[in-house]
Amino acid sequence: MAVASFVMGLVGLLVFNIVLGPCALVLGGLALTRGTTRRGRALLGLGLGAADLLVLATLMTANGTVSWSFAQG
Repeated sequence: MAVASFVMGLVGLLVFNIVLGPCALVLGGLALTRGTTRRGRALLGLGLGAADLLVLATLMTANGTVSWSFAQG
């Protein structure tokens, strides 16, 4: 679960952060609760999951949308 949390958090920075961010947070929390041996990856998953939600909030306030936009205007 710790590795899955890390991977979901990492991928969530680029795509589907509205889904993968909370999943990374839940899996990281569950992994820590169950006493995983990969504590560092679980903590990174928690951090990346929180970063996913921060990116989502920033995109929603800046563009009014939940998608990336590279167009200037």
